[in-house]
Amino acid sequence: MQLYHHPYSMDSQKVRLVLEEKGVDYTSYHVNPLTGKNMNASFFRMNPSAKLPVFQNGSHIIFRAIDIVQYIDRLTASLSGEAASVSTETAEWIQKIENWNPRIFTLAHTPPKYRTFISKFIRRVIIARMSESPDLASMYHIKLREAYETEDKLKNLDGVKQSEDELRVILDEAESQLENTGYLAGDNYTLADSMFIPLLVRVSLLNLEEEYINTRPKVLEYYNMVKKRPSYKVVIGKYFNGWRKYRTLYKTACFLLVRNTLRRY
Repeated sequence: MQLYHHPYSMDSQKVRLVLEEKGVDYTSYHVNPLTGKNMNASFFRMNPSAKLPVFQNGSHIIFRAIDIVQYIDRLTASLSGEAASVSTETAEWIQKIENWNPRIFTLAHTPPKYRTFISKFIRRVIIARMSESPDLASMYHIKLREAYETEDKLKNLDGVKQSEDELRVILDEAESQLENTGYLAGDNYTLADSMFIPLLVRVSLLNLEEEYINTRPKVLEYYNMVKKRPSYKVVIGKYFNGWRKYRTLYKTACFLLVRNTLRRY
């Protein structure tokens, strides 16, 4: 089994948390979307959406995080001789979290100068790949159009506010749930927690904990608890705890600056 992913990707974190919690052995391949590696022709041919993660088991390839998570759950249950079982509460939480798109929220809370720099770099990467692989030009053109559409959406303040409001609703519901249970869908860790934790990590990465997490005592208590799990330390803590966050960001920033200066896209 192979997983193409990156530590920055929320969906990648969801899948990796499930893999680690279930003890599944897999081969890891890093594909950094901030440097446009997901636009390389070899990856793009496999997954024209260019989104992460991509999970491959033999000839079977899955793209969407929710589909990968459910596949892994069924697979591990089958290998253990058990029937795959996801409670109604778990399924509802998974769908609720999956329905929230973090892209606009993330970009809206990223300093404009960094957001603009990365956006221009990615557009130049797409144009360069389009020139290198003419047979994929039509699909690359779709990604280029999506990049411009995203910039337009960021100018729509109502859309940004809607994304923020949707996040608050999820966190408020989580706060209410965690007043009665230890984890998101009950007293045991489930797939719902693996889907929810990366949402909290994204808020932390954007330095918005005070507004979105610390104001909700049960969510804060839960977040501090799950940080102690081995899966969290492997998937997230290794890259984002303390000074590691700055190292992770610094490496990517240096790479982008060098490539942009040399005009190597």
